[in-house]
Amino acid sequence: MKAARSRDVLAPALREVDAVVFDTDGVITDSAKVHAAAWKTAFDTFLTEHPPKDPAQRRPFDPGDDYLRHVDGKSRLDGAAAFLASRGLDPTAAAVRAVAADKESLFVERLREHAVDAYPGTVRLVHALRSAGVSVAAASASRHARELLTGAGVSNLFEVLVDGGEATRLGLAGKPRPDLFLEAARRLGVPPARAAVVEDALAGVEAGRRGGFALVVGVDRAAGPDTRPRLLRHGADIVVPDLGELLDEGVRR
Repeated sequence: MKAARSRDVLAPALREVDAVVFDTDGVITDSAKVHAAAWKTAFDTFLTEHPPKDPAQRRPFDPGDDYLRHVDGKSRLDGAAAFLASRGLDPTAAAVRAVAADKESLFVERLREHAVDAYPGTVRLVHALRSAGVSVAAASASRHARELLTGAGVSNLFEVLVDGGEATRLGLAGKPRPDLFLEAARRLGVPPARAAVVEDALAGVEAGRRGGFALVVGVDRAAGPDTRPRLLRHGADIVVPDLGELLDEGVRR
Protein backbone atom coordinates (compact mmCIF):
# COMPACT_ATOMS: atom_id res chain seq x y z
CA MET A 1 0.00 0.00 0.00
CA LYS A 2 2.95 2.31 0.52
CA ALA A 3 3.64 2.59 -3.22
CA ALA A 4 -0.04 3.09 -4.00
CA ARG A 5 -0.30 5.96 -1.51
CA SER A 6 2.89 7.57 -2.78
CA ARG A 7 1.41 7.77 -6.29
CA ASP A 8 -0.65 10.69 -5.03
CA VAL A 9 2.41 12.88 -5.63
CA LEU A 10 2.02 12.23 -9.36
CA ALA A 11 -0.37 13.97 -11.72
CA PRO A 12 -3.50 11.83 -12.29
CA ALA A 13 -2.44 10.89 -15.83
CA LEU A 14 0.55 8.95 -14.45
CA ARG A 15 -1.08 7.21 -11.51
CA GLU A 16 -2.30 4.20 -13.49
CA VAL A 17 0.92 3.25 -15.30
CA ASP A 18 3.55 0.79 -14.08
CA ALA A 19 6.47 2.08 -16.16
CA VAL A 20 7.61 5.23 -17.95
CA VAL A 21 10.05 5.30 -20.87
CA PHE A 22 11.84 8.62 -21.35
CA ASP A 23 13.56 9.90 -24.46
CA THR A 24 16.92 11.47 -23.60
CA ASP A 25 17.78 14.57 -25.70
CA GLY A 26 15.46 17.42 -24.79
CA VAL A 27 13.56 15.29 -22.25
CA ILE A 28 16.14 14.17 -19.69
CA THR A 29 19.16 16.18 -20.77
CA ASP A 30 19.44 19.68 -22.20
CA SER A 31 21.27 18.34 -25.26
CA ALA A 32 18.79 18.82 -28.10
CA LYS A 33 20.14 22.33 -28.73
CA VAL A 34 23.67 20.90 -29.04
CA HIS A 35 22.44 18.39 -31.62
CA ALA A 36 20.55 21.15 -33.48
CA ALA A 37 23.61 23.41 -33.60
CA ALA A 38 25.78 20.60 -34.96
CA TRP A 39 23.18 19.72 -37.59
CA LYS A 40 22.93 23.36 -38.65
CA THR A 41 26.64 23.65 -39.34
CA ALA A 42 26.73 20.31 -41.17
CA PHE A 43 23.64 20.99 -43.31
CA ASP A 44 24.55 24.59 -44.12
CA THR A 45 27.98 23.46 -45.30
CA PHE A 46 26.40 20.76 -47.45
CA LEU A 47 23.85 23.17 -48.95
CA THR A 48 26.64 25.58 -49.84
CA GLU A 49 28.68 22.87 -51.52
CA HIS A 50 25.67 21.17 -53.17
CA PRO A 51 23.05 23.90 -53.71
CA PRO A 52 19.55 22.72 -54.66
CA LYS A 53 18.34 23.71 -58.13
CA ASP A 54 15.44 25.67 -56.66
CA PRO A 55 16.84 28.88 -55.10
CA ALA A 56 14.07 28.81 -52.50
CA GLN A 57 15.42 25.50 -51.22
CA ARG A 58 18.89 26.94 -50.58
CA ARG A 59 17.91 28.73 -47.38
CA PRO A 60 19.94 27.78 -44.30
CA PHE A 61 18.88 24.98 -42.00
CA ASP A 62 16.49 26.26 -39.33
CA PRO A 63 17.54 24.75 -35.96
CA GLY A 64 13.99 25.26 -34.77
CA ASP A 65 11.52 24.26 -37.48
CA ASP A 66 13.75 22.08 -39.69
CA TYR A 67 15.17 20.29 -36.67
CA LEU A 68 11.71 19.43 -35.31
CA ARG A 69 10.27 18.42 -38.67
CA HIS A 70 13.06 16.33 -40.12
CA VAL A 71 15.75 15.41 -37.61
CA ASP A 72 14.63 15.41 -33.98
CA GLY A 73 14.28 11.93 -32.49
CA LYS A 74 15.66 10.11 -35.52
CA SER A 75 18.95 8.33 -36.10
CA ARG A 76 21.68 10.42 -37.75
CA LEU A 77 21.29 8.66 -41.10
CA ASP A 78 17.49 8.89 -41.11
CA GLY A 79 17.60 12.56 -40.10
CA ALA A 80 20.17 13.44 -42.73
CA ALA A 81 18.18 11.66 -45.44
CA ALA A 82 14.91 13.31 -44.43
CA PHE A 83 16.33 16.83 -44.49
CA LEU A 84 18.16 16.43 -47.81
CA ALA A 85 14.98 15.08 -49.41
CA SER A 86 13.00 18.02 -48.01
CA ARG A 87 15.31 20.37 -49.95
CA GLY A 88 14.90 18.47 -53.21
CA LEU A 89 18.33 16.82 -52.99
CA ASP A 90 18.93 13.16 -53.76
CA PRO A 91 19.63 11.47 -50.42
CA THR A 92 22.16 9.03 -51.83
CA ALA A 93 23.95 6.76 -49.38
CA ALA A 94 27.20 8.66 -49.91
CA ALA A 95 25.61 12.07 -49.33
CA VAL A 96 23.76 10.90 -46.24
CA ARG A 97 26.88 9.31 -44.75
CA ALA A 98 28.95 12.42 -45.45
CA VAL A 99 26.62 14.91 -43.78
CA ALA A 100 25.91 12.51 -40.88
CA ALA A 101 29.63 12.03 -40.29
CA ASP A 102 30.18 15.80 -40.31
CA LYS A 103 27.40 16.27 -37.79
CA GLU A 104 28.82 13.56 -35.54
CA SER A 105 32.24 15.19 -35.52
CA LEU A 106 30.76 18.60 -34.74
CA PHE A 107 28.55 17.20 -31.97
CA VAL A 108 31.44 15.42 -30.25
CA GLU A 109 33.50 18.61 -30.45
CA ARG A 110 30.71 20.63 -28.85
CA LEU A 111 30.28 18.06 -26.07
CA ARG A 112 33.92 18.53 -25.14
CA GLU A 113 33.41 22.29 -24.92
CA HIS A 114 30.03 22.48 -23.18
CA ALA A 115 28.66 20.53 -20.23
CA VAL A 116 25.12 19.19 -20.66
CA ASP A 117 22.82 19.18 -17.64
CA ALA A 118 19.71 17.23 -16.77
CA TYR A 119 16.44 19.15 -16.53
CA PRO A 120 15.56 19.62 -12.83
CA GLY A 121 11.86 18.98 -13.45
CA THR A 122 12.64 15.66 -15.12
CA VAL A 123 14.92 14.60 -12.27
CA ARG A 124 12.22 15.40 -9.70
CA LEU A 125 9.65 13.44 -11.67
CA VAL A 126 11.92 10.39 -12.03
CA HIS A 127 12.60 10.36 -8.28
CA ALA A 128 8.86 10.59 -7.61
CA LEU A 129 8.11 7.74 -10.03
CA ARG A 130 10.73 5.50 -8.47
CA SER A 131 9.42 6.26 -4.99
CA ALA A 132 5.94 5.32 -6.21
CA GLY A 133 7.16 1.94 -7.45
CA VAL A 134 6.96 2.93 -11.14
CA SER A 135 9.76 1.51 -13.29
CA VAL A 136 11.72 3.98 -15.45
CA ALA A 137 13.80 3.54 -18.59
CA ALA A 138 15.61 5.77 -21.06
CA ALA A 139 15.51 5.20 -24.81
CA SER A 140 17.26 7.16 -27.52
CA ALA A 141 18.33 6.88 -31.14
CA SER A 142 21.61 8.54 -30.13
CA ARG A 143 24.76 6.52 -29.52
CA HIS A 144 25.75 9.23 -27.05
CA ALA A 145 22.83 8.65 -24.68
CA ARG A 146 24.80 6.82 -21.99
CA GLU A 147 27.59 9.39 -22.16
CA LEU A 148 25.11 12.25 -21.80
CA LEU A 149 23.24 10.65 -18.90
CA THR A 150 26.49 9.86 -17.11
CA GLY A 151 27.86 13.36 -17.67
CA ALA A 152 24.66 14.86 -16.27
CA GLY A 153 24.89 12.58 -13.22
CA VAL A 154 21.57 10.79 -13.76
CA SER A 155 22.45 7.47 -15.40
CA ASN A 156 21.88 5.60 -12.13
CA LEU A 157 18.25 6.75 -12.01
CA PHE A 158 17.19 4.56 -14.93
CA GLU A 159 16.79 0.80 -14.69
CA VAL A 160 17.14 0.32 -18.44
CA LEU A 161 18.79 2.21 -21.29
CA VAL A 162 18.24 1.38 -24.95
CA ASP A 163 20.45 3.62 -27.07
CA GLY A 164 21.51 3.95 -30.70
CA GLY A 165 24.22 1.34 -30.29
CA GLU A 166 21.74 -1.19 -28.97
CA ALA A 167 19.28 -0.28 -31.72
CA THR A 168 21.90 -1.07 -34.36
CA ARG A 169 22.93 -4.31 -32.64
CA LEU A 170 19.34 -5.52 -32.42
CA GLY A 171 18.26 -4.18 -35.81
CA LEU A 172 15.59 -1.94 -34.30
CA ALA A 173 13.84 0.43 -36.70
CA GLY A 174 14.10 4.15 -35.97
CA LYS A 175 11.30 6.49 -34.99
CA PRO A 176 8.48 6.95 -35.88
CA ARG A 177 8.53 3.16 -35.56
CA PRO A 178 8.07 2.22 -31.88
CA ASP A 179 10.86 -0.38 -31.68
CA LEU A 180 13.10 1.53 -29.23
CA PHE A 181 10.29 2.15 -26.77
CA LEU A 182 8.91 -1.37 -27.07
CA GLU A 183 12.34 -2.84 -26.34
CA ALA A 184 12.72 -0.62 -23.28
CA ALA A 185 9.29 -1.65 -21.98
CA ARG A 186 10.10 -5.31 -22.67
CA ARG A 187 13.29 -5.05 -20.61
CA LEU A 188 11.31 -3.51 -17.76
CA GLY A 189 8.85 -6.39 -17.99
CA VAL A 190 5.86 -4.08 -18.50
CA PRO A 191 3.46 -4.28 -21.49
CA PRO A 192 2.97 -1.05 -23.47
CA ALA A 193 -0.66 -0.90 -22.38
CA ARG A 194 0.59 -0.36 -18.82
CA ALA A 195 3.38 2.08 -19.68
CA ALA A 196 3.90 5.70 -20.72
CA VAL A 197 6.30 7.31 -23.18
CA VAL A 198 7.73 10.80 -22.69
CA GLU A 199 9.03 12.55 -25.82
CA ASP A 200 9.78 15.99 -27.21
CA ALA A 201 10.09 14.98 -30.88
CA LEU A 202 7.27 14.65 -33.39
CA ALA A 203 8.65 11.30 -34.57
CA GLY A 204 8.89 10.21 -30.95
CA VAL A 205 5.30 10.92 -29.92
CA GLU A 206 4.16 9.21 -33.11
CA ALA A 207 6.27 6.19 -32.16
CA GLY A 208 4.66 6.09 -28.73
CA ARG A 209 1.20 6.18 -30.27
CA ARG A 210 2.06 3.45 -32.79
CA GLY A 211 3.44 1.29 -30.01
CA GLY A 212 0.12 1.17 -28.17
CA PHE A 213 1.39 2.84 -25.01
CA ALA A 214 -1.20 3.79 -22.42
CA LEU A 215 -0.03 7.39 -22.28
CA VAL A 216 2.14 9.54 -24.57
CA VAL A 217 3.46 12.73 -22.98
CA GLY A 218 4.79 15.46 -25.25
CA VAL A 219 7.38 17.87 -23.85
CA ASP A 220 7.22 21.29 -25.50
CA ARG A 221 10.55 22.92 -24.64
CA ALA A 222 10.36 25.30 -27.62
CA ALA A 223 6.93 26.65 -26.63
CA GLY A 224 6.45 28.04 -30.12
CA PRO A 225 3.07 29.13 -31.52
CA ASP A 226 2.42 25.74 -33.14
CA THR A 227 4.72 23.30 -31.33
CA ARG A 228 2.08 22.08 -28.87
CA PRO A 229 -0.57 21.45 -31.57
CA ARG A 230 2.02 19.57 -33.64
CA LEU A 231 2.86 17.27 -30.76
CA LEU A 232 -0.84 16.59 -30.18
CA ARG A 233 -1.46 15.91 -33.87
CA HIS A 234 1.42 13.45 -34.01
CA GLY A 235 0.18 11.40 -31.09
CA ALA A 236 0.71 13.07 -27.71
CA ASP A 237 -2.14 12.67 -25.22
CA ILE A 238 -0.96 15.59 -23.14
CA VAL A 239 1.72 18.26 -23.64
CA VAL A 240 3.66 20.04 -20.90
CA PRO A 241 6.44 22.64 -21.06
CA ASP A 242 8.36 20.92 -18.26
CA LEU A 243 8.01 17.49 -16.65
CA GLY A 244 7.79 19.06 -13.22
CA GLU A 245 4.21 19.83 -14.27
CA LEU A 246 3.43 16.11 -13.88
CA LEU A 247 3.92 16.28 -10.13
CA ASP A 248 1.27 17.18 -7.60
CA GLU A 249 1.12 20.94 -7.00
CA GLY A 250 2.54 20.57 -3.50
CA VAL A 251 5.50 18.57 -4.71
CA ARG A 252 6.26 21.07 -7.49
CA ARG A 253 6.63 23.75 -4.89
